[in-house]
Amino acid sequence: MENKDMDLYRHTDTVNELLARYGVKFGIYKNNEFHEQLFPFDAIPRVIESDEFAYLEKGLKQRVTALNLFIKDIYGDKKIIRDKVVPEEFVYASSGYLAQCEGVMPPKDVFTHIAGIDLVQGKNREWYILEDNLRVPSGASYPMIARELCRRSSPKTFQQNHIADNRNYATLLRKTMDYVNTGGHTVILTPGRYNAAYFEHSYLAEQTGAHLVTGNELIVENDHLYFIDYSGKKERVGAVYRRISDEYLDPMNFNEESLIGIPHIYDIYRKGNVALLNSPGNGVADDKGIYYFVPKMVKYYLDEEPILHNAPTYLPFYEPDMKYVLENFDQLVLKDVAEAGGYGVVFGSKMTAKQKENFITLLKKEPRRFIAQEVIDFLDIDIMEGDQRVPRKADLRAFVLMGEEPMVWKSGLTRFSRNPDSFIVNSSQGGGFKDTWVLSQ
Repeated sequence: MENKDMDLYRHTDTVNELLARYGVKFGIYKNNEFHEQLFPFDAIPRVIESDEFAYLEKGLKQRVTALNLFIKDIYGDKKIIRDKVVPEEFVYASSGYLAQCEGVMPPKDVFTHIAGIDLVQGKNREWYILEDNLRVPSGASYPMIARELCRRSSPKTFQQNHIADNRNYATLLRKTMDYVNTGGHTVILTPGRYNAAYFEHSYLAEQTGAHLVTGNELIVENDHLYFIDYSGKKERVGAVYRRISDEYLDPMNFNEESLIGIPHIYDIYRKGNVALLNSPGNGVADDKGIYYFVPKMVKYYLDEEPILHNAPTYLPFYEPDMKYVLENFDQLVLKDVAEAGGYGVVFGSKMTAKQKENFITLLKKEPRRFIAQEVIDFLDIDIMEGDQRVPRKADLRAFVLMGEEPMVWKSGLTRFSRNPDSFIVNSSQGGGFKDTWVLSQ
């Protein structure tokens, strides 16, 4: 493989220049200011053998199926709480739990239409799930457009290597949207130009043939949702792939100060007159505290052993786990369950004595707020730094789409840290990305 793809490496700068020209950026807010920056691309692909990906695929389908059943149960019968598999404190105290979703079932009972599951591979070659992203997961567009530009820059690389084609993501997404559409157009709802993932919203709209809209282009009338086109004509909408958070979706039902949502859209969703992808309330299942219980969900709902495993995780909420965390504090990574994007993650070994003392005081006061995990020694992946190959930590975001059945995209977003001493790979903290090649044979 190494000799065959050297031609591609020579085009890294060209690909990054094209990504910049096409506006492939992400935005971050810092000190109340919006900044856009490039998401640096590295041309050395992550390569996953076909049989290894088949194993991942099977495990990802199993996990997302169980998570979907969990959300349905939590807002419905609550059997998993009654059977004391998941403590009710972990459900109702979750920032992702929405009381407004009680008793509300989405079209076709699908809650998790698009899941972004973050995995890491340890040096022992084992894969571990780090996080389940079930609200508004982003990132699929980056490997899509990077692969397209790499094909143009070095066509012979893709003639010489047997790589699964990743250009079908838009087809899988469209199939997912069409499966739950209640009749009418499909739209992608964006908060607008200053959202961190606006490039992705516009790119996916173009690739799927969906309308890209903001909240002021949609209106609820007579218990249905309508898209107002450029001429003022109203067209019925049957599915909304919404890229805005739950709390801003409908000012009449959630945050009344929202200026980017659609008044009463949740009321007609409740009546089954429009599909919302992903479903409101999904955050109850991707809380980092709930993550601990996902293997138990697989056994409970599917009567199967989990194929993919969590990183070894401890809940200070439980007294034995608190004891273990305090005794092994320096060997663990602590995560705030309400944070995302690599924020709220601290390593016990890197704290000063005073920081440790303050953190432990907070931990004892708010044990539900944190989880602790063993530090997995990630498998290093090479990146190009100048003309040198250097090892860096990387994760993989796999995408699972739920239509009539779960579908795993044969690609994914590999993010890496550009800092040799960091495990944090998130784009918002300076990471880069690379393509993920799933070998087809």
